[in-house]
Amino acid sequence: MDLIDDPVPGANEPEFTVSEISGAIKRAIEGEFGHVRIRGELGRVSRPRSGHVYLDLKDDRSVMSAVIWKGVAARLQVQPEEGMEVVATGRVTTFPGQSKYQLVIEELKPAGLGALMAMLETRRKALAAEGLFDEARKRPLPFLPEVIGVITSPSGAVIRDILHRLRDRCPRKVLLWPVAVQGERCAPEVARAIAGFNALSPGGAMPRPDLLIVARGGGSIEDLWGFNEEAVVRAAAASDIPLISAVGHETDTTLIDFASDRRAPTPTAAAEMAVPVRLELLSWLDGQAGRIRQAVGQGVLLRGQRLRDVARALPRAETLVEGPSQRLDAWGERLPQALLRGVERRKLHLSDMTGALRGGTLRRHLAEDRRRLQERSVQLVPAFSRGVTNRRSSLEKLDGRLSLRSISVDLTTKREKLQRISAQFAKAARYRQQELRDRLSSLDRLRETLGYRETLKRGYAVVRDGGKVVTTAKSASKALELEIEFSDDKVVVSPASKPQPRKKPPAPPPPEQGDLF
Repeated sequence: MDLIDDPVPGANEPEFTVSEISGAIKRAIEGEFGHVRIRGELGRVSRPRSGHVYLDLKDDRSVMSAVIWKGVAARLQVQPEEGMEVVATGRVTTFPGQSKYQLVIEELKPAGLGALMAMLETRRKALAAEGLFDEARKRPLPFLPEVIGVITSPSGAVIRDILHRLRDRCPRKVLLWPVAVQGERCAPEVARAIAGFNALSPGGAMPRPDLLIVARGGGSIEDLWGFNEEAVVRAAAASDIPLISAVGHETDTTLIDFASDRRAPTPTAAAEMAVPVRLELLSWLDGQAGRIRQAVGQGVLLRGQRLRDVARALPRAETLVEGPSQRLDAWGERLPQALLRGVERRKLHLSDMTGALRGGTLRRHLAEDRRRLQERSVQLVPAFSRGVTNRRSSLEKLDGRLSLRSISVDLTTKREKLQRISAQFAKAARYRQQELRDRLSSLDRLRETLGYRETLKRGYAVVRDGGKVVTTAKSASKALELEIEFSDDKVVVSPASKPQPRKKPPAPPPPEQGDLF
């Protein structure tokens, strides 16, 4: 009988591929844990560009991976943050690509109000430590803003309440920036709205608001969580435009309330803070106008009474002008005589000046100037020679210390400089000589113009009695013989003889104008 070997152990068991076993595990887990709620603390939170959120749920002993798909993440009222204690609702599945299981979260809520408030308090302390809530940063609100920017939902009752209150108190221009006031889009849209209003240019096509109001109605802490986000708080603190926070009811508190310049308990109260009551302003203006009219009237009465008191102490106008009028009359009587004396005095001065400008005087001055010029010309040549001699002596003394090339260069330089100085001196001497000649010519022309011979050419004559000028008819009647000088000749007139022409004496030769050099 033949012996038969036993088969290999396990040779009849079925074989599975990796995908088949992964799918089987996936079906088993999803069938067992189709829908679960898990409580834990959020660890790593990752937000890739795809919009999905990847995070870890952990407790003191275990860690589970979790994922929130993009559509679910957009509907979350509270965004997941590291360290937050939450209750996650979803289904457990596997990820075959990495051989791990994970929780697909369909709903995520904080694990009780206390955890959410603890996270809010931690964020508030961190932002306060940066100085974002300091009172020194807060700006006063404008008394009467021209344009008010409102950041809220366009479809809610908040904007209607604000517009109604503004219309009742003091109508103003309102710019509405529509935003989502809850959910994931709330925080980024509110932050962009605050920055957008601040980015408007004053005087542009779109007017820049003088005041901002961030408003929302009441709600739960989850509904108001977007106004606790760090981006909203930093945008409110960085706003150059004064900002009023009106989020929730009076008992609701969000972090934007600490960063804003003023907190309003309700949106209606924010509108009341923004503008004063128009009727109260008009009443105040009427009161101020009445006080101004009363003050002006009293001032006029007091000044009128003071003017009348001062007027009684003043003399009459006729008395004030009597003395000046009398002095004016006296000066008016003396004025003709003073004018005549002034004319006579100036005539006498002119005669004296004319006598001083005689031909002999001018010739003496010309001769003296010519003599001084010749003396200076004679002195310049020896001075020039001495200067050249001194320079040559200095060069000879330095001959032992200087090389031939240096001496040659220096001699050439000095020779050129001497030639330039000589040329400049000659030019200056010629200019001075010409200037003196022009001056002498001008004085000679002045002498001829002021001389009496020019007057004779205009039809006048000079009458002399024995060389003495006759100026009156009485003196002429007593003279035995008169000599009359005309512009061309002289005649002698006597009772016993006819006028006889006298030969004209030869004119004195003109002064010689010799060259100076």
